[in-house]
Amino acid sequence: MSVQTSRRPQSPAPGSSGRVPPVIPTQPGSGGRGPGGPKKKRAKRKDPLWAKLTLVLGAVLMVTSGVAIVGSKAVIGQATDNIAQRNLLGGAGKSEAEGGNSLEGPIDMLLLGVDARERWAADDVRSDTIIILHIPASHDQAYLISIPRDTEARIPAFEKSGYKGGTDKINAAFFHGAQNGGGWEGGAQLMAKTIKSMTGIGFDGAAIINFGGFKSVIDALGSVRICVSHEVKSHHMSYVDGKPMWNADAKKTGKSYKAVVHKKGCREMEGWEALDYSRQRYGLPNSDYDRQQNQQQLIKAMAKKATEGGMLTNPIKLNSLMKAAGKAFVLDTGGVPIADFIFTLKNLNGNDLVTLRTNGGTFAGNDNGRETFNETTMDMFQAVKNDKLADFVISNPDVLSTRK
Repeated sequence: MSVQTSRRPQSPAPGSSGRVPPVIPTQPGSGGRGPGGPKKKRAKRKDPLWAKLTLVLGAVLMVTSGVAIVGSKAVIGQATDNIAQRNLLGGAGKSEAEGGNSLEGPIDMLLLGVDARERWAADDVRSDTIIILHIPASHDQAYLISIPRDTEARIPAFEKSGYKGGTDKINAAFFHGAQNGGGWEGGAQLMAKTIKSMTGIGFDGAAIINFGGFKSVIDALGSVRICVSHEVKSHHMSYVDGKPMWNADAKKTGKSYKAVVHKKGCREMEGWEALDYSRQRYGLPNSDYDRQQNQQQLIKAMAKKATEGGMLTNPIKLNSLMKAAGKAFVLDTGGVPIADFIFTLKNLNGNDLVTLRTNGGTFAGNDNGRETFNETTMDMFQAVKNDKLADFVISNPDVLSTRK
């Protein structure tokens, strides 16, 4: 069952491709794939929330095809029941005029990465990874757009945590929302509210990714292939007797240790190595902008790996993956059954995931010398809102990530 009828504004015009291949075609629109097929109207339902699929790999399974997943609706539902679900969007969800919680039309999701440790309190965490996932109404491609953590933002007042509002780095929105009992739910709500205010983009769903738990998801996959563009010494981990450890733990051993160094080149990485590499920003030419691209590269690598080796067609492997994901994700979902969601996106796979850069991949300062969005980036957000991102990327190929 493929749901293609759109009641949201600015869907792709009939006959347009709606796609951007990983490499921009010489002639705009070449290589595209039209919506095709008859349109079917589906009534809104209030079944268990839609994006349980986004639980895996930071919405990776959401872009790895429903065709590949084996099992009935009941099997899929059981496999995803251990994922925590919370209200992460608050008032930043799409209005009825924007499409509400239907899968008909474009789908936009907010992905927030936190690096939480067991010893950290729930209100002492900032979201340093902020990604907008956009799927056009044609449902045949997906885009990842990272927002720089140091972007200057006007953070709205937030009654739940008692925050009065103010100007700060955007990653502080999560912190302010989490105060006074707001927790991760409040942090995500204020972040979503801040981003919608800045970009105009409303969301269908959201996910908080705890990178500590993310390691077990990669381990369930076995490994991921990552291409290191710039050699970088880890700011977080060292080897002790050949074993990778957090720097703080390495010091406690009293033994000699040396920093982990990520050498340039392509190779298979275990979970700890892939995550450590994706965390690095010090020592990279464009600091956080390079880290954003590396994190997008990791998500894409996981999407590709999930479609290889029978991972999604083997119930045992799939269940292992879902179990690991349950430790890594907190979700907010809409109101559409998961099976409908899977089949809606059945034509997607890891190669359909396009990674984009804000500000041309480098620092863009305002008159105060603080990070901001340049004009092209604001136009890109408008293209997301209007579901015209494919056309925008063809006209502005420099927004494409340089990572393989």
